[in-house]
Amino acid sequence: MFRSVNRHPHQTDQKKSILQLLLSNLSQPSIIFILLAIVGFLIAIALFDCLGEVNIGLDKIYLYLPTILLVILTQIIMKLSPHPKSWSRGLIITILIALTLRYLYWRSLSTLNLSNLTNSIFSLLLLGIELIFTFGTLLQLYLTLNVKNRSHQAAELSRDVINHQFLPSVAILITTYNEPVFILRRTILGCQNINYPHKNIYLLDDGGRKEMKQLTEELGCHYITRENNDYAKAGNLNNALNQIHEDLIAVFDADFIPSINFLNRTVGFFQSSTIALVQTNQNFYNIDPVARNLGLEQELTDEVEIFSRHYQLIRDSIETMVCYGSSFIVRKGYLDEIDGFVTESVSEDYYTGIKLSAKGYKCIYLDEKLSAGLAPENISGRLSQRLRWSRGTLQAFFIDANPLTIPGLTLIQRLAHFEGILQWFGEIPRILFLLFPLLITCFGIIPLKLTLVGWLTYGLPYYLLTWQTYRWINRYSRSAIISDLYSVSQCIPLATNVFKVLSRPFSEGFKVTPKGLSQKHFIFNEKLAFPLFILLALNCISLIYSIFLVFSDHSSILEPQLLGGFQLIWLFNLYNILILIISLYMMVDAPKSDIYHWLMVRKKVKIFELDSYSDTEGVMTKLSEIGGEIKLNNHQFSLNQRIKIKFLENDLIIAAVITDINSYQSDSQLIVTFPDLSLLEERKLIALLYGNSDQWKPKKTPGELKSIWLMLKVLVRPHFLRKSQ
Repeated sequence: MFRSVNRHPHQTDQKKSILQLLLSNLSQPSIIFILLAIVGFLIAIALFDCLGEVNIGLDKIYLYLPTILLVILTQIIMKLSPHPKSWSRGLIITILIALTLRYLYWRSLSTLNLSNLTNSIFSLLLLGIELIFTFGTLLQLYLTLNVKNRSHQAAELSRDVINHQFLPSVAILITTYNEPVFILRRTILGCQNINYPHKNIYLLDDGGRKEMKQLTEELGCHYITRENNDYAKAGNLNNALNQIHEDLIAVFDADFIPSINFLNRTVGFFQSSTIALVQTNQNFYNIDPVARNLGLEQELTDEVEIFSRHYQLIRDSIETMVCYGSSFIVRKGYLDEIDGFVTESVSEDYYTGIKLSAKGYKCIYLDEKLSAGLAPENISGRLSQRLRWSRGTLQAFFIDANPLTIPGLTLIQRLAHFEGILQWFGEIPRILFLLFPLLITCFGIIPLKLTLVGWLTYGLPYYLLTWQTYRWINRYSRSAIISDLYSVSQCIPLATNVFKVLSRPFSEGFKVTPKGLSQKHFIFNEKLAFPLFILLALNCISLIYSIFLVFSDHSSILEPQLLGGFQLIWLFNLYNILILIISLYMMVDAPKSDIYHWLMVRKKVKIFELDSYSDTEGVMTKLSEIGGEIKLNNHQFSLNQRIKIKFLENDLIIAAVITDINSYQSDSQLIVTFPDLSLLEERKLIALLYGNSDQWKPKKTPGELKSIWLMLKVLVRPHFLRKSQ
């Protein structure tokens, strides 16, 4: 009797808690997503039924019920496990792999249109492209099952470094060619702030500039230059290797500023003799030009976030991570074994890592933001950088360090490198997809033979679930629609670059991305926008022409299967037009009046008047090397008044001048400049700005529904119109 009374309440509570857990984890956006998916299916079925294309009643609910159930199931899994864990990652990836294989089976056997030669060519071409790139997707999903997070290992190994039990000597190499002095100044000061006793800092100046030599003498570091610029950055680094004798080498680009714990977190890994290179997360302190041009600075992550937070982790699971060329540390002895940095390609970093791996050494990835660099400051600089990366990767086919043929790599490592090379070919099919509506409507080419039943059963589950889980799998670094936006915006130059490199792989040398830029007005990049205008015009022509054919007497000349599929073609056209217009907006560079970047911060300060012992408390909300913005509740300060500011975080006291005052209802804002910083104050200020690795928090990209909403908002009110108003 006693047991019976106790058992039933326990069972009831347990059932109730599970139900409450599921409901509580399904947030409002998740419920909206599920409801929209269900409503979308029903609307699609009703639409096709009304148009007379197909008649599906409730007796055929089995066609779309599995999709609805899978959408609900995956949403529940992702809400119970907001961040991928072993169990949730395994479940989601198993579902995706099963759906992918099922989709490929259907695509290969049921959708080919071999009715005539033209249709056959395009149908087989499309299937071949899908098969190749789906292979890459499946490989990524497989590697995602075994991702490694080395932060816990770094914490354990760093103890011996912090306790001075393992302290190899480290040479910190800063490479430069034509970057401004103020950029190198902050980088050198940041390197000098690193908390590590046995380090030497070398500025490798490939420009041979007097001002750089003077800078090193002022700041107290070594200066190395050479008579020529052979092999660009790789030659610059190799020239230094012959003149230094430290055990380890840390490399930073001219604009990358390390945190003070950079060496404490990385050097410990070299206690293992198998470790050759440790690459850290590539992080930036300024806004990505795409986000800035669209006015979505607070919403969008940097374009390379997905590579640092996702692709590098899955590649590290089989030790094929990509060396970025900055913010990494390598063992000099092993570097000497492979004759230094690879000089055959403009991507010397990537192939140096490959040669070290081929020697049997480990190149690993630490997903920690231990430095911050300068992202390209305009859209042309961004594209120039991507073209260099593409050129360097595709040069693999023409050099000895080709990861597909070099002895010493495993099969799975070669496949991972092949998938990485394959990604640079992805812009070619993206152009084809932009042109498919035109091919279908204007030329009558039908590359697919689809039925609504087949699409609901095989196609829609695959695409919808892939779209739904994309952001979750990549740890909220990118949404699917934003990825497509990036792809469309650069598809023509990158596709052209593929053919150029394959025909003339070494026709262009290393080009440094411009840094330290400023502009007062919006600037439209006509050359980059022109191909997008052409694609937009073709999609508009396709849409208008297809509407004309369907609603005019000319519809009789169309094939029945083409006429019935126009509704899908219109949706395809409208999506292409949306993405192309947003891509054109990206080509308008937003104003950037200051060459210095003011970081958004929240640091408590005290303000002292020069002739008074009283102080006023405030919060520094923006900060740079030359000034800041302070928020106050009340004040009695005046314009051009000289004050002293004390940062409570590190007791730094610096002199400042008030250059502007903005008063609001509940508070005020002081704009100040720092005119007379001593070298010691400058060092402390750089440490305050860039020295704390914990300040670089990963940003969450918006979900798919919010991304669509943001795109529609930008479509109606582009950034350049909002600014002008």
